[in-house]
Amino acid sequence: MAKPRLLFVDDEPSIRTTLTQILQAEGFQVTSCATVPEAIEAINKEKFDVLISDLNVGEPGDGFTVVSAMRRVQPNVITFILTGYPDFESVLKAIRSQVDDYITKPADVRNMVEAIRKHLENPKPVHIPMPVKRVSEVLRENKKQVVEAWLKLVTAEKDLAAIKLSKSDRIDHIPLVLDSISQHGEDQFDGLDQVGMKNAAQHGALRFDQGYAIPQIVQEARLLQRVISNTLQSHLLVIDISMLIPDMVAIGECLASQLEESIRAYQL
Repeated sequence: MAKPRLLFVDDEPSIRTTLTQILQAEGFQVTSCATVPEAIEAINKEKFDVLISDLNVGEPGDGFTVVSAMRRVQPNVITFILTGYPDFESVLKAIRSQVDDYITKPADVRNMVEAIRKHLENPKPVHIPMPVKRVSEVLRENKKQVVEAWLKLVTAEKDLAAIKLSKSDRIDHIPLVLDSISQHGEDQFDGLDQVGMKNAAQHGALRFDQGYAIPQIVQEARLLQRVISNTLQSHLLVIDISMLIPDMVAIGECLASQLEESIRAYQL
């Protein structure tokens, strides 16, 4: 019988080397990768029977990106997540349609191999990939959560919190910013429209009246970009990975243009 083909993804060299050798000794043909781009390249070039991916390959949750890519390219592959969190089972229930099982670090080799062979002998029906969404749609659906997360970060910054504002005055522009991102986020960004420029200019003028310094306006924008990135990271399984990079580029350009227009109005 042909050896089962297994893709193992982990950014820790010692674990990657040790487990690869063990799995090969157990009769698996193993391809190991250290990064998400390497794993995606392997998924597109080779055929596999099993995927084992660390939950955090470089960045938290990167393993979900690998699982998502495998599900779309090779939906029959049996997928495992390798995690150091014993309570991961509660999370796993929410993504059971994408992940077959999980392995807790430090891995018990015997149990791991038995689990892999059990799934190979009794494969489940082909997974139906989750419907994918563009980044702009994910942000629209989570606009309220983005605003609240941004406000929490802002009020934790001493120099920003020192400017006493009501909640509504502090966040008044954020929903408009997110609406503008959603509008521009699905196409190549070619500049703000008149409404976007007007909103950004009004924000800059308002922050001037409220006593902000320019570095504080920039700081707020930087915190918003962080929250957007964190939000997308937590929704990777439903995002159209093939459009993630161009969508993020468009978002970055849109945010930068809004910030430039706000600062320009601030200086008038």
